[in-house]
Amino acid sequence: MTIEKVLIVDEDAASCNLLQEHLRKRKSEVFTAKTSAEALEMVGQNLFDLIICDLAMDGLDILKAAKSQNTSTVVIITTAYTTIQSAALAMRHGAFNYLLKPFSSDTIETMLGKVQDHIELLEENHYLREEISTRSECKKHLLIAESEMMKSILSDVNKIAKSSSSVFISGESGTGKEVIAHAIHAQSHRNLRPFIKVNCAAIPGALLESEFFGHEKGAFTGAINKKLGRFELADKGTLLLDEISEIPLELQSKLLRAVQEMEFERVGGVRPICVDIRLISTSNRSMKEAIEQKLFREDLYYRLNVVPIHLPPLRKRKEDILPLAAFFLKRLCQENQKPIKRLTQAAQQKLIDYHWPGNIRELANVIERTVVMNTTDLIDARQVYIDLSCPIKEVQATPIQAGITLAEMEKKLILETLAQEKNNRTKTAQILGISIRTLRNKLHLYQGLIEGACLYPDRGI
Repeated sequence: MTIEKVLIVDEDAASCNLLQEHLRKRKSEVFTAKTSAEALEMVGQNLFDLIICDLAMDGLDILKAAKSQNTSTVVIITTAYTTIQSAALAMRHGAFNYLLKPFSSDTIETMLGKVQDHIELLEENHYLREEISTRSECKKHLLIAESEMMKSILSDVNKIAKSSSSVFISGESGTGKEVIAHAIHAQSHRNLRPFIKVNCAAIPGALLESEFFGHEKGAFTGAINKKLGRFELADKGTLLLDEISEIPLELQSKLLRAVQEMEFERVGGVRPICVDIRLISTSNRSMKEAIEQKLFREDLYYRLNVVPIHLPPLRKRKEDILPLAAFFLKRLCQENQKPIKRLTQAAQQKLIDYHWPGNIRELANVIERTVVMNTTDLIDARQVYIDLSCPIKEVQATPIQAGITLAEMEKKLILETLAQEKNNRTKTAQILGISIRTLRNKLHLYQGLIEGACLYPDRGI
């Protein structure tokens, strides 16, 4: 992030030239005004990152106008005749600093360095205020692992964090992909710089480019101010592209260029912006299928998938269930100001036996529901609010028969699973990985085929 747009309000040519020389070395776009009327007109029509204004040229009026237009604009007041009263008045109205003429090159460079640090801090704080709840939640989900497969993954995370390579984390929803991303950032040399996240699935496709790369004022209807994108906010830090598979295909080519070159333009802008970021991407989808279905660019995937991490579902690492449950139980009791509760042996077994289709996120929700609904210190199996009247089982493999169509195979699999689950449609849908609505539509179709065969036996249905 740089000081991009600057207005100098001064009738002294020597001061203007010296300031312009230093600002142009920083690749800033510099405007000048020689009268207060001209300056006020320019402030009303533009958003400036920095205004350097002579106090004698109605400097306080220009300061107030700039701050009413954009509170983030940095204003430096200059004058050849300073008094304590005038300096205090300027600072009280929001001036960033106060410079006495004539100023040296060293003084200008020092001041511009402070301005740039201030602008970067403002932009980072603006974004981080929006993200603070998400980041706090991730910090609560500590890296708890008792299973050998998770211990191996965490060992790999320690090694990966030391590099700057792009990381691709895959796994079912709720397995802790974002927590692992935070851990990689926290253990990296970038840990003192921003960790910025963009949820690609939660932002409409039409707005995603602006979220990634930012936009200039007036770039489109509603763009009343300049906005920095997540790539720019993450400069020198880490950018998490959550659910990357949901990015529209038409935006993927622009993302590929930004990833390859670490350079982009804001929407409506022409000035290239260079960044230095570490990319972490996540997806709960099969990227191979997305590429085969032409929903995701293969070259972009390989650019992002330098170091892959796959998180197994909770049902595949049952050794982690009880340690995670104990962690959530303690934390949620403290948050709800309740005495620390304990799980009986039967309650623990109930948690172990469950299939956990929602993984760690579902486990946390179950524990929270249990803590809120129970007043006893000891929690028994019947007080753990999950339905285990018929334990969910992995569906048994249906023998493949040569010559059978895919439609017939699908029908056979659905009906056999439904029979195995004693006509429990909810659990059948969970096992098959489809929605209840899809299952209902399939069964309705099969019923129609059966009725059709009865009415029109000559059709061979």
